[in-house]
Amino acid sequence: MIDRHGIEQRWHADGSKRDERGRRVFAASEARAAGRGGVSAVSAITGLARSTIGRGLKDLDKPSPPNGRVRREGGGPRLLTERDPTLLADLKRLVEPATLGDPERPLLWVSKSLDKLARALGDMGHTISPNSVRKLLVGLGFSRQVNRKADEGAKHPDRDAQFEHINTRVMTAQAAGEPVISVDTKKKELVGAFRNGGSDYHPQGAPLRVKVHDFVDKALGKVVPYGVYDVAANQGWVSVGVTADTAEFAVQSIRTWHQRMGRARYPKARALTITADCGGSNGARVRLWKLELQKLADETGLIIHVHHYPPGTSKWNRIEHRLFCHITQNWRGRPLTDRLTVVELIGATTTNTGLKVECALDANTYQKGVKVSDADMACLNISGDAFHPEWNYTIKPRQAAAV
Repeated sequence: MIDRHGIEQRWHADGSKRDERGRRVFAASEARAAGRGGVSAVSAITGLARSTIGRGLKDLDKPSPPNGRVRREGGGPRLLTERDPTLLADLKRLVEPATLGDPERPLLWVSKSLDKLARALGDMGHTISPNSVRKLLVGLGFSRQVNRKADEGAKHPDRDAQFEHINTRVMTAQAAGEPVISVDTKKKELVGAFRNGGSDYHPQGAPLRVKVHDFVDKALGKVVPYGVYDVAANQGWVSVGVTADTAEFAVQSIRTWHQRMGRARYPKARALTITADCGGSNGARVRLWKLELQKLADETGLIIHVHHYPPGTSKWNRIEHRLFCHITQNWRGRPLTDRLTVVELIGATTTNTGLKVECALDANTYQKGVKVSDADMACLNISGDAFHPEWNYTIKPRQAAAV
C-alpha cells in the first residue's frame, strides 16, 4: 500500500524546494521506496513526468556530478558558434578597428549598437539576437569604450626646453620678490536662463528649468571672462568683458589687476613676469598685445617679461588648473541668468588651498580688427631673449629708454 499522504507531505516540505536534480532524485527515491506503482503515484503527487523520475532512478545509482552540476555533460542547446561556424568571424569583421570610417565596409563605426550589429549579421545570413551579439562581443574581448585623449600629435622640438626656460625665469622672479602672473581668456559664456554643465542638489523631481535652445539673448549677449592668476599669492582676478576678446581687453584686465591687487601686494616691484598661451588675444604674434603692454609698462614703470607656452600646450598654463577649473566647478548646474550672477559666482570661488578670487564687470567697448602699423611696432622698447625671442621677450618703459 503506497502512503500517498506521507509522500505528499515530504514533497511539499522538502522535495519541491530543491533544485532540478534534487527534485528528480527525491521523486525517484520515493518511487523506489513505494515499490510497484510508485513511479505513477509519485508522478501524480509531484507533477513530474514519468520520464523525469526515470532519469532520477538512473541518477540514484551514479555518483553525484562534480562542481555542483545539475545536468549531465552535453545538456542544453549547442553553442551558436558551433551551429554557425562563420558567425564569429563575420562579427569580428564588423567591429574590428579596420572598419572605422571605411565606406566599403557593411557597417560603419557610428552604427555599432547591438541591434544594428544583429541586423547586419542577419543580412549576412546569420540568425542571432542583440543579446547574443553582446555575449559574443564579450567573448571576443570587446566592450563599450569612450574616446581617450592620449595622442599629443606633432610637437615643437623645443617644447620641453621652453618649459624649462619658463620655469627658470619664473623661479628667478619669485626669488627676487617680483610678481608672476598667468593669464588667459576663459571660454565665452551665454548670459540668460540657459543650461550650464554639471549638476547640483535640488528637491527630487524639481530641477531648475532653462531654455531648450541656446540661442543668444540679444539683450544679454555673452560675457568674456579674462583671468589673471598670481602664482605666488594663489589669488585670481577676473575681468568680465561684454564685447570682444581683444588684446586691448586682455591688457586692460592686467592693468586692473595691478591697480586693485598687484600694486598693494608688490609695492616695491620693478618688474612683472607674464606667462601666457601662444594664441588668442594674448598671442605671441599679436601686435596689439605688445603695443598695449608697452602702454602698461609706460604707465606703471614696470619692466614686463613675457613668456609664451609653445603651441598646443595651453593646458600647462597655471591659470587653467589653478583658477578656471575651480570657477567652472563653483557654478556647475547654475544658469548664468545675468551679468551680476556671473560676477558673483566667480568672486565666490574658493578652494581648500586658500584660493581667493576677485571679479568685476568691464563694460568698456573693445573694437575688433585694430591694425598696428610697422611704425607703431618700431616705437616699442622691446627686446627678445636669446632663446626663442618670438616666445620670450621683454618690454621696458620708454621713459627709461630715453634717459
